[in-house]
Amino acid sequence: MGAAIDTITATVTAAAAGGSAMTAAAGDSLIVRSIPPDKKAWLLNLWADVQTTLFYQLTSPRLHDNTRGLRFRTLISEVVPNLPMGVRQQLFDQDTLALTLAGAAVAGDIESVSLLVYYEDLKGADARFIDYDTLMKRGVEMVTVENTITTGAGGGYTGGEAINAESDLFKGNQDYALMGYRVGVECASVCWRGADTGNLRVAGPGNELNGELTSSWFVNLSRAHGFPLIPVFNSANRAGVTIDAVQDENAAAVPVTSIFMRLA
Repeated sequence: MGAAIDTITATVTAAAAGGSAMTAAAGDSLIVRSIPPDKKAWLLNLWADVQTTLFYQLTSPRLHDNTRGLRFRTLISEVVPNLPMGVRQQLFDQDTLALTLAGAAVAGDIESVSLLVYYEDLKGADARFIDYDTLMKRGVEMVTVENTITTGAGGGYTGGEAINAESDLFKGNQDYALMGYRVGVECASVCWRGADTGNLRVAGPGNELNGELTSSWFVNLSRAHGFPLIPVFNSANRAGVTIDAVQDENAAAVPVTSIFMRLA
């Protein structure tokens, strides 16, 4: 057992102007995972990729209220985190979350919301994370790895490929910290998953315009929250480290540059 980061994504097609219920992507659940009674789960942040400027909201019986909860205005093609960086919302064991999104009811339009959740202790997880100070102490040299994710048109997680599928530049049996990334095309989320993350997705918003946000995404998360939140992968596992994305019905391919630091 150990700390873990998990990503929950929900989608809706042709959302109504008054709001439509969103459904968890295949493989995900809107029920908070079970944790020991003395440990906590935290919503670190959440973001949306929409095609209409209206709103989305997150509610549950255990949050502030089950009517509006956390509601955020949306902007077309502005995939940005909606919680203040470093401020987190506690989630509760086995609580059922509900996501609602308002749209223009355009047939076929797929819109998505992703939540990034941190578990202080999660049964079965054996994830590896470091904090900013450890990154600075152990960091040796940086390397960037490029992938182009060929997404599908049905929403959810698609286009998964091994992190070394297009360029295998990692040094043998070395630890690499994922500091951040850059994307060339907008998408809802970019995700990494492997044995080193407990086979759960660690993710960030697919914002192609704000490189300052994404290039230091995991570093800034860790510094802001004071938790070890920078994922570490061993290069021996690289063929099993999958990168995928959440995209809308237009299925645009997403070029991604992952920014790693090799660790001593």
